[in-house]
Amino acid sequence: MTNEHIHEGLVEIEIPKFDKVSSEAPVFYNPVMELNRDLSILALQEFQRELNKEIYLCDAFGGSGIRGIRYAKEISNVAKVVINDISSLAVNFQKTNIKLNGLDNVETSQNDASLMLREMRGEFDIVDIDPFGTPSYFTDSAAYSLKSDGMLCISATDTSALCGTYKAPCIRKYNAKPFKSEYCHENGVRILIGFVAMTFAKYKKYIEVKFSHSTEHYMRAYIKIHRGSKATDESLENMGFIVHCKKCLHRKTINGLAPHIPEVCPVCGEKLITAGPLWLGDIQNKSYIQGMIDSTNEKKLNKKDEALKLLNLCLNEADMPATFYDLHLICKKLRISAVRLAKVVDALTNEGFKVSRTHYEPTAIKTDASLDKIEEIIVKLNPES
Repeated sequence: MTNEHIHEGLVEIEIPKFDKVSSEAPVFYNPVMELNRDLSILALQEFQRELNKEIYLCDAFGGSGIRGIRYAKEISNVAKVVINDISSLAVNFQKTNIKLNGLDNVETSQNDASLMLREMRGEFDIVDIDPFGTPSYFTDSAAYSLKSDGMLCISATDTSALCGTYKAPCIRKYNAKPFKSEYCHENGVRILIGFVAMTFAKYKKYIEVKFSHSTEHYMRAYIKIHRGSKATDESLENMGFIVHCKKCLHRKTINGLAPHIPEVCPVCGEKLITAGPLWLGDIQNKSYIQGMIDSTNEKKLNKKDEALKLLNLCLNEADMPATFYDLHLICKKLRISAVRLAKVVDALTNEGFKVSRTHYEPTAIKTDASLDKIEEIIVKLNPES
């Protein structure tokens, strides 16, 4: 087995050379996830500023150690990083890479992630769960382990389940039913966050979502954790369901864990599909994301332009209602040619509605306008009308 050296951010790591990235490889470098790691640096630096103290971090699925090593080297006021992996080969490479980068505030751990989190309960300000697949198996241990006012960073790569391609695995792993739609990736993020909220609620802990996104093959959320039984109960009022009509594109959010859910579309009479329970509260925090944007010039980021593009889209999405409207799909329903998205945005803005683009889909908008209003504007703007 030959090794290769990788430079990313301010760090250099050594990894074994494989033909392709795979869950079968105990140690690998995935260049596609560099944007993920760049965003994590920005998000955790902003969190450190909020806490205004030295922070203790855990990278529960360390692999080569690149994420945890970047945290230690690129985020200010990091007291200690613990990088964990169940693979002895991975831990050996972590030790090599820690030494290669001259770090004395990074420790390694070889253990099952859940056992490690439970054994180190209360030690971490930040726990990062970034497994190959679902994070659901490890969320309970993170909830048990993470202290109040800490942060959970959580990734899911099982998007086919969260987006509704495979419903049974989503129900089994996240206790929620998904559905396929133009906004299924947003639903997936909300299912993931809702699962976190319900899991942490058992420990009288409630969540505040600072930043979330769906990119490439994964979903990611940065969630601050608070404690208090009454506040936790109140927080769960953000749980609920989304009903959707595939024929006319009507949709509606319904708060509550056991609400009355209509079965028939009130617009066209078609049978409705339902997703949930999922998180209907905010999934972007405007001031937090602005802080991340402001700090991009402080960091060495190879993916700076991509990070800024994503962050600005998420910034504009903050305070917008759940779900979005794909203008191409609406035009297809109306049987007219597509109109320019910018013109629809301007028209809605001029009529006093909130509206923004969305990072989930380049041909879609988020808005508080009704579907009828969007269709009315599209028809007016269409040259065929």
